[in-house]
Amino acid sequence: MLVGSHPSILEVLRLVERVANSPIRTVLIYGETGTGKGIVARRLHRLSDRSSAPFVDLNCAAIPGSLLESELFGHERGAFTGATARKKGLIEIADRGTVFLDEIREMDLALQAKLLGLLDTQSFRPIGATRQTAVDVRFIAATNQILLGEVKKGLFREDLYYRLQVVAINLPSLRERGDDVIVLADYFIKVFSRRYGRSVSGMEPPVRDIFRAYSWPGNVRELENLIERFFVLEDGDLIKAKHLPARITREVDKTVATDVAGAASASSDPLPSVQPGSYWERTEVYQRELILDALQRSRYKLERAASSLGITRHALRHQIKRLGLSLPSF
Repeated sequence: MLVGSHPSILEVLRLVERVANSPIRTVLIYGETGTGKGIVARRLHRLSDRSSAPFVDLNCAAIPGSLLESELFGHERGAFTGATARKKGLIEIADRGTVFLDEIREMDLALQAKLLGLLDTQSFRPIGATRQTAVDVRFIAATNQILLGEVKKGLFREDLYYRLQVVAINLPSLRERGDDVIVLADYFIKVFSRRYGRSVSGMEPPVRDIFRAYSWPGNVRELENLIERFFVLEDGDLIKAKHLPARITREVDKTVATDVAGAASASSDPLPSVQPGSYWERTEVYQRELILDALQRSRYKLERAASSLGITRHALRHQIKRLGLSLPSF
């Protein structure tokens, strides 16, 4: 399921709906690992007039090149040693439906040539066969590589690239989607609450800030796994900062420390003395003092205060609300 309200993901949803109902036979999905390329492919199939026919998917990186051709195109009995019976390939099985080829970059050049012939003629010849087999299939290919760069390196066929690139859907990374990380986290909490039979109300505020600051190299899949990890390893009805893996808090600690130092440099006054408590409590003290000082210096002009702190007005409003600061009324 594609969850979120960021403009980038809304554009993906719009494209999926338009493409699904079109007669186009090839779609290319770009996106980092974990962004949901398989989910988009299944949604394209489900919304199309091919939804009653099979959807078959194959990860080209998971099968050795010597076996990939047989998996895709099938073979006749006696085509090679061990071929004791005729085997239908995934393409024939998916007739009138959809074939999803994940990690298309990993397909070797010889097999790319055979796939190109299929796309051009909508027919193919199984290994060991003497006749062509006609099919009506939509192909969705996905990659986390920039294929044009692979073409220039000689690792991907240029003609196949342009055949697949008729419509390209670019999936944004999670770090590019703003507060969608919170929307998705809340969604996964509900999903796993039902699956594990527990009542988890959500996340404490510092966790939300950590999630916003973390880079999410594994994208949505990493977030989903992190939420499930809590349900497996932890008790309680609220996800707290202490429940998060150290690798995440270490990365965010560095980011927050840099941000606080940068904001402090905008003020001529030194940082307030360190207060007792956890790292996050001390950080909130710093942030509170810095924001209050900036507001007072700017006579509570939000635009000017935000500029002196090196953040946007929207970000300043968010911090004022999060820290529970009250502004004087004029």
